[in-house]
Amino acid sequence: MASGGTSPKGLSAALNRLEGKFESISSQIEQLDEGAQKLSQRLERHRQTLEHQARLDQVWMCLMEDRLTAVEKNLLFTYTIDTLRRCHSLTLEKLPDLAHALPTVASVLRATSKNRRIRAAWESVLGDLGLDAWDIDVLCVFSVTQGYRAEYYAPSERQRHAGVEALLRKAVDSDVLRESLLRAVRAAEKEKARNFASDKPALSVREQLGNKIPKK
Repeated sequence: MASGGTSPKGLSAALNRLEGKFESISSQIEQLDEGAQKLSQRLERHRQTLEHQARLDQVWMCLMEDRLTAVEKNLLFTYTIDTLRRCHSLTLEKLPDLAHALPTVASVLRATSKNRRIRAAWESVLGDLGLDAWDIDVLCVFSVTQGYRAEYYAPSERQRHAGVEALLRKAVDSDVLRESLLRAVRAAEKEKARNFASDKPALSVREQLGNKIPKK
């Protein structure tokens, strides 16, 4: 005899279908949330990249204006090179087995994006010296733009020019450039107390930076 109501079996089947739809919708929502999170992360990285590039462009523009005197340029170049050299040598001390593969600052910088151990050693050294990755970017830009016309001052010559920090604050208008150079000067002075400086760079400036400085 036919019944006008829904049988328990039919109701169960309908509930199963409804549950399946809910699970499907829930899965789609989770996928959308995951996609949104990944997109948000990519946008944030892109924003940080653009911000970093804008700040770096400011550094380039400041240096290309070439407002530094010869003495200012030579002093800041000297401290820049000393700091980069020390970052390099301290990194090699932490990685003696990789020293042959990391002959220059440039080689270390390239390797940090591929080798976690090298990156950890490099970041540890920067932290110990009161520096960060941004400071290194600035120092490299300074070296590239000034290296072909600046003179490296030996310690004896450097001692003739006291008050480097005061000179730097007066000579450099750009905040982002000035602060990184100040940290480089402080790092170099700190290491000089440990007698690391020599009369000449262990390598030529061009060799130390991995031949990144443009030729005349």
